[in-house]
Amino acid sequence: MEERKRRTTVQGVVTSKKNAKTITVTVSTERNHPLYQKRVGYSKKYYAHDEMDVAEVGDTVTIMACRPISKLKRWRLVRVDKKAITVAKVEEVEANLEKEEGVTEAAPAAEEAK
Repeated sequence: MEERKRRTTVQGVVTSKKNAKTITVTVSTERNHPLYQKRVGYSKKYYAHDEMDVAEVGDTVTIMACRPISKLKRWRLVRVDKKAITVAKVEEVEANLEKEEGVTEAAPAAEEAK
């Protein structure tokens, strides 16, 4: 069996993309508490190499263990499983529409001068 097929893969959510070609992936799991036997949530943060910069914050991705790439990076991006829904601010959308239509804000300024 090929070694690449035996490497550990985990699925998580991209929480940061501030560094070049690096994403921070948070992987959440649940385990039973040793004493109370209740389900407790845990999360762990991994630094993964994203060669093409395709992942965005909020995306669900699969990462795979690999050789050390830097001091903290021991994982690489395999695929983006689910893209995050991006919500644009209302002010930005309106400003873009006004720019496309050529509408200016001169009318309200003329009323204030009176």
